[in-house]
Amino acid sequence: MRSDKPAQHFDVIVVGGGPAGATVSAAVALRGHRVLLLEKETFPRYQIGESLLPSTVHGVCRILGVEGEMADAGFKPKRGGTFRWGRNRDAWQFSFALSPRLADPTSFAYQVERSRFDAILLDNARRVGVDVREGCRVTGVIADEERVRGVRWTGPDGESREAGARYVVDASGNGSRIHTHVGGKRTYSDFFRNIAVFGYFAGGARLPAPNDGNIFCAAFDEGWIWYIPLRDDLTSVGAVVARENAEAIQRDPATAWRRLIDACPEVRGFLDGVPQATEVPYDQVRVRKDWSYGKSRLWRPGMVLVGDAACFVDPVLSSGVHLATYGALLAARSINGRLARTLDEDRLFAEFEARYRHEYGLFHEFLVSFYDMHQDERSYFWKARKVTNVGTTELEAFVELVGGLASGDASLTGGGPAGARLTAVADDFERAVRRLPDADDLRNPLYESESFRQVFQEGTVLQERGLFGGPLEEEAPLRPGGLVASEDGLSWVEPES
Repeated sequence: MRSDKPAQHFDVIVVGGGPAGATVSAAVALRGHRVLLLEKETFPRYQIGESLLPSTVHGVCRILGVEGEMADAGFKPKRGGTFRWGRNRDAWQFSFALSPRLADPTSFAYQVERSRFDAILLDNARRVGVDVREGCRVTGVIADEERVRGVRWTGPDGESREAGARYVVDASGNGSRIHTHVGGKRTYSDFFRNIAVFGYFAGGARLPAPNDGNIFCAAFDEGWIWYIPLRDDLTSVGAVVARENAEAIQRDPATAWRRLIDACPEVRGFLDGVPQATEVPYDQVRVRKDWSYGKSRLWRPGMVLVGDAACFVDPVLSSGVHLATYGALLAARSINGRLARTLDEDRLFAEFEARYRHEYGLFHEFLVSFYDMHQDERSYFWKARKVTNVGTTELEAFVELVGGLASGDASLTGGGPAGARLTAVADDFERAVRRLPDADDLRNPLYESESFRQVFQEGTVLQERGLFGGPLEEEAPLRPGGLVASEDGLSWVEPES
């Protein structure tokens, strides 16, 4: 049923003030539209996820106007990643530099404390005109048979309120209460149904410079572990293991966390003699379901999903904030285009959905292959994550849902089954890793891997747009009849050709 018209009306209402919500709200406000952002918590607040990719720092943050503030924040520079993963038991690393298309001044990202990073983005949204209201919990949407028209929420005083909008954006994370209004329930990938237990140490060893800011990830019998140097006196450490361990972990998270750290010799050595952090909020050991999921739809008339409200993928490549801010920027382009009445709504949001699914699908499929690349025949965890041991029907169905390589793009093995394609991606990347010890300073074998290039291609375009005002090569539509980004990156336009 249609509600009585709310007393307040905005062009856009954004639910959630994390990176996705702050990005979409600022990108719409920069075009002069009225935006209301409702955030249930009061910033700064704790949030898991600390490792960024260059596309966020030099692409999205530059487009939004906060790259300078990021540089002044004192975050730990991150020049790549170091892994002990795959057939070779020696550690290897990839660098954001040495890519033919990544300009060297932007070949780094940051390790960030999310409380500070998220506050930078939210404060920027305020600065560019977004009406930001914290301590406001959204309880439902206002909709009729045609479209979503607004939201209901409860303010800090406990009083219920309503507001109308041309568009509602759900950026309220994996705990969203309203995402089911678009595309129904989430579909989960059995391949990534893991559980993570994580906490913080007051320091720890660092890799040799200039890679002392790298994330370190190591595979071990029971799963894999991350080691993120946030500051000289703060390190994030977490283990990702099979969901069958959930009961024991939830019963005593701190003991399970210490045991898993001890099971990984490299990380155990990094932390020898280092005390657990006592600084709030880093003094707790936390547990999180580390599942990947997607949705059958990401928009409907009047409403769009971004960030973890839309989808989530395994965090081993630090893609979480990239996918959140990238998807938010895509949504802002579609919203800006429709508010300006430049193009048809269906076409604008079809562009958003196609590109978001494509990017998520590339990361999902590469990560399936990345897991498949690791060989450990003694381990239950790794045996269960071989593509050949995964039900073909489930794998095909999820790949079809999320898009990406297996849903029509050119792939390494043409039109074969998803399992064959994913195994080929794993083999392609593993060959590139084997070439790393013989590489010189002028080339990076990882960027010679077709699968690796595809995963980071769109991020590179974002960096080029931020640094040079547009991609170095003329941007082509993702699909026939598709659109391309405007010069400022804030809307969609017809391709010139």
